Amino acid sequence: MKSVRIIALKKDRKRILEHLQNSSLVEVKHNEVPHEGFERVDTASQLQRFERNNQLLTQALKILDKISPEKKSMLDSFKGKREIEPEDLGSIAAGSPRVISICSKICDLEKQKSDYMAERIRLKALSAQLEPWGSLDIPLNTPDTATTAILIGTFPKMFDESALSEALAEEKDLVFDSEIFFSSVNLTCAVIYVPKAQKEKAENVLRTLGFTRPLNPTSRTPAEKIKRLAQKDKELSEKIDKTVEDINKYVKYRQAISDTKDYFVLRSDKYKVISELDQSSHTFILYGYIPECDCDKLEELCLRAADCIVEFSEAGDDAPVKLKNNSFTEPAESIVMMYSPPSKEDIDPTPILAIFYYFFFGMMFSDAGYGLVLIIATTIGLKVWKPDKSMRNNLKLFRNCGYATVFWGLAFGSIFGDAPAVFYKLFTGQEITMAQLLPWPILDTQKDALTIMILSIGLGLVHILVGMGCKFYVCLKNKRYAEAFFDTGLWMLMLIGFAVLAAGMVISPVLMTVGEIIAIACAVGLILTQGRSAKGIFGKLIGGVASLYDITSYVSDLLSYSRLLALGLTTGVMAQVFNMLSTLMGTSVFGIIFMIVLFIAGHLITIGLNALGSYVHTMRLQYVEMFSKFYEGGGRKFEPFAVKCNNFKMKNSEEI
Repeated sequence: MKSVRIIALKKDRKRILEHLQNSSLVEVKHNEVPHEGFERVDTASQLQRFERNNQLLTQALKILDKISPEKKSMLDSFKGKREIEPEDLGSIAAGSPRVISICSKICDLEKQKSDYMAERIRLKALSAQLEPWGSLDIPLNTPDTATTAILIGTFPKMFDESALSEALAEEKDLVFDSEIFFSSVNLTCAVIYVPKAQKEKAENVLRTLGFTRPLNPTSRTPAEKIKRLAQKDKELSEKIDKTVEDINKYVKYRQAISDTKDYFVLRSDKYKVISELDQSSHTFILYGYIPECDCDKLEELCLRAADCIVEFSEAGDDAPVKLKNNSFTEPAESIVMMYSPPSKEDIDPTPILAIFYYFFFGMMFSDAGYGLVLIIATTIGLKVWKPDKSMRNNLKLFRNCGYATVFWGLAFGSIFGDAPAVFYKLFTGQEITMAQLLPWPILDTQKDALTIMILSIGLGLVHILVGMGCKFYVCLKNKRYAEAFFDTGLWMLMLIGFAVLAAGMVISPVLMTVGEIIAIACAVGLILTQGRSAKGIFGKLIGGVASLYDITSYVSDLLSYSRLLALGLTTGVMAQVFNMLSTLMGTSVFGIIFMIVLFIAGHLITIGLNALGSYVHTMRLQYVEMFSKFYEGGGRKFEPFAVKCNNFKMKNSEEI
């Protein structure tokens, strides 16, 4: 990574920034203050305007998606962004005021709809309050007559005529008549008639019983009011439908709104960069980072855009990281980035990770038929959908894993499980095994489980040793020689010694002796060197002896590779179960249909579940077992000034 400084005239600023944005070559460096003699342009007001417009456009799109969801298939996510010409961006810019006006109308219509819906809720609540009074033939706010007080209200508990009369009769000399119109566990609606002279006394009694007047008394009977509320509710419903219909008229502008939203994102990114430039009255200076391999390309691009000066220098410790790999290993960059970009002192682990990732994924998925499905599906996706770079690399990752899966599937004799053998028996009636069908020796995941377990542990040892070898190299590169030879080299030799010792148990006693000598010599070396940072001879010795306890960690790491066998066995067993189930109905017409349907459905389920398991567990082996041996991470990903849009990309622009 290099630091770059571009010096140019202010009149050429727009042209140069557009070329830089389309090329995706430079990450603009953030400096807190301008250099002496220069100043910064405050773009806060423009950025706020772009943000407001973006919020409006986003809100309009959400409304359209809610009213009329865009019809997309699951496969649409694989499709790449459409390409547009530079002049098309000018057309989008010219049409942005009209699009903003349309979005304002959409949002206004949505607000109207929300207001209507809120009013409907209020009307329904009023109607619900009036329903218990439906049989009352006088208004709830009926006034007193010349001689009689009319008390209309509710009690917070159940009363019948008898119970209510008894409660009111407790007040001596109170003359009353009552009528109950509704009664439930928590509510009683009643009308109480008393002489006008006894109104105050009656109200005192009723108050002790929890009597309350209606909250919204009306001059109409409850039945009439309910009817009027229903009519208003119907009118509001029609207004809501009309509003939805009006919003639907703007669905045809969905793409224009999306494109305009992306246009404002581009403008916002550009103005953020402008605010980072050192500027004088006639010139500007841009500071940034660029991958060393792109320096010539940037210089040519800038000189083609305008007369300017492009200077390169060594990047500092805060420089970002951009990985560069060949077509075979590049798809695995996403696995590295999910963990953490490498720091300045790290090496790029992608090439090593890619090889082991493909290899271990194939061993876990372990079925040649499934691998072929992966290869065909991803190849079709790459050819037909023409996805963007990120999705393209993901598809390539699984295609490479598919090749490894075919290899291990053939090694384990698994082609859609034991489908060839099962169908051979179904249609011929003769028993046959996959080992008899295939013209090469195979490892059966069920019969040869111990052999595959030993193979898995052996591959795990190689994986760990490669990780430690990377640590050895990093230490040498950074001139940490003691750490390289004593802390890494001795452990590598000890593990190799144990491996030779284990092999000697099967092959030759001579190998056992060699392994013992290597292991013991390394153990002595560790005892003598691992406590070197402690004070005193006794402290150094204790530290060295205690370091041997780390062997348990390596044993644990090696046992983790048993998942290579476990997942491979799971894939094979699930496939065989579905093969067996699919043949249960025999070879009748119905049986053949049943077999085809269940075979396809069952194996699709197996592919989905085990591909996910293989993806996750293979990643775990990389992160936990290998990366822990040498990889620090903590770097910062290279984020170039680029065209970052959701819906389109500029033709001939560089993908990031």
